[in-house]
Amino acid sequence: MEGMHPLDGRRIAVLAADGFEKVELAVPVAALRAAGADVDVVSLREGHIRGVNLHEPAGRVKVDRLLADVSPDDYDALLIPGGFINPDLLRQSAMARDFVRHFDAERKPIATLCHGPWLLASAGLTPGRRMTSWPGVRDDVVNAGAIWLDESVVHDGNWLTSRGPQDMVPFVRALLPFFAGQSPVSEPPASDAAASAPQRDSPPALVLGVMKWLPRPSLRTLALAAAAALLFSARKRRADGRRRGRAVAASMPAGPIRHG
Repeated sequence: MEGMHPLDGRRIAVLAADGFEKVELAVPVAALRAAGADVDVVSLREGHIRGVNLHEPAGRVKVDRLLADVSPDDYDALLIPGGFINPDLLRQSAMARDFVRHFDAERKPIATLCHGPWLLASAGLTPGRRMTSWPGVRDDVVNAGAIWLDESVVHDGNWLTSRGPQDMVPFVRALLPFFAGQSPVSEPPASDAAASAPQRDSPPALVLGVMKWLPRPSLRTLALAAAAALLFSARKRRADGRRRGRAVAASMPAGPIRHG
């Protein structure tokens, strides 16, 4: 039926790293693929990256393409999920910063939510932009020059931003026509357009409640964490040993040693 697949032929990059908020990747990607889009999960490493539900480990997703192997020219639009860890890793990557800069320079659609705007801020793209984010990083985007609005979805030119999982329904509803090029360019509000919304007086009650009732880590989780720490420590000791060996070898005189 006509109009059932508005994203047919559109290639979407989902830029994500370990620690992405699972619902913020899984739900939009499912909606994009159902609308006909060809979606690639692009990441900093190969294999499968681990999602989280708040701070609890969640399921993994397969990485389709390495960031080092793709070009922004390969894609029509970009989605950046949030989470506490994922955008913090991405913002430290020069390749990720350059990737989003290229998208913005070409005025291609960029959609992000929750903590995802951290990457846009670190790429130096936020001054003068109207946007939203997870309320806890409101000050970060304001200090980076953006106009922060406490709204479920904010459309500013080629950007679509949302606050987080609590706004998933309106975000996905706006995302499909936005990536299809069907959304009109939004205009700033007539009154006080350059003023950011004030800081929140308290964190979201829903999150506080969820954190309160989350179970304690299982013995299996603790054992896996301990094993990972031991593995990291062992690898570091081996690397330190190799460096010391190279330093000793470099300090030794070249050629045979002759005795009088």
